[in-house]
Amino acid sequence: MPFSSGFPAFGAAEGGFAGSSVGAGGLVFAGLVGLAVGSFLNSAATRLPRGESPLRGRSRCPRCSSRIRIRDNLPLVSYAALAGRCRDCRAGIPLRYPLVEAGGAAAALSGAALVPDPALLAAWFLFLCLALTLFVTDWEQLVLPDALTLGGAGAGLLLAVPRPDLTLFESAAGAALGFGLLAGLRGLWFRFRRVEAIGRGDLKLALLLGAFLGPVGVLRSLAFASGLGLLAALPLLLLGRIRRDTPLPFGAALCLAGAACFAWGALFEA
Repeated sequence: MPFSSGFPAFGAAEGGFAGSSVGAGGLVFAGLVGLAVGSFLNSAATRLPRGESPLRGRSRCPRCSSRIRIRDNLPLVSYAALAGRCRDCRAGIPLRYPLVEAGGAAAALSGAALVPDPALLAAWFLFLCLALTLFVTDWEQLVLPDALTLGGAGAGLLLAVPRPDLTLFESAAGAALGFGLLAGLRGLWFRFRRVEAIGRGDLKLALLLGAFLGPVGVLRSLAFASGLGLLAALPLLLLGRIRRDTPLPFGAALCLAGAACFAWGALFEA
């Protein structure tokens, strides 16, 4: 693949896209796996910012601390059956939980339907799951856990080895470019304004984006995220809802932009 592409090539055929040959049964299985992974992503998004492992211990209601029963932890089904409330204290369950579960299913289903190559499928699913989880943690708590950003960047580099669309060199160059650009902007802003406008977590997230998207992909993601951030912040600033020094979840914009650029390149520039 040319170095300037920076996006996965999923083999568009004449008259459409050459997706995978997964049948209806395979798609159902992929959807169920995605729902289960989405449930795990919810746990990771809740626990990792608090320094807790998502792999240890049963989930608990954040209000009454009662353990979540297995029958109350079925993705989407339990939320609907409980009418979005804890069985014990009847506290409302945030809508984020079923949305993330549905997002995991969407990532799995879209990958199974569109991605014929196993390495590309792994990159597609892992990247979208990481972006989804990091979007939640940054949106809710302004935190981008190192376990996801740095761990994800490492996974992106490793997956570049078997991927047919991205070389290890391109992956490393994209990671270095994304990190370097944001680090440079952060340093310049601090030097002239004495304000840390870009958090360290955002730098590590740019490392992750570059490892999966390559040089051109990460450039597009940074530009798109900057536009999203400006469109969201400017009206709030003009209305007096925020100040110039109000912390904003730029990482969430990076996640949205990265996912959009990944999908756009895969579906329309392959």
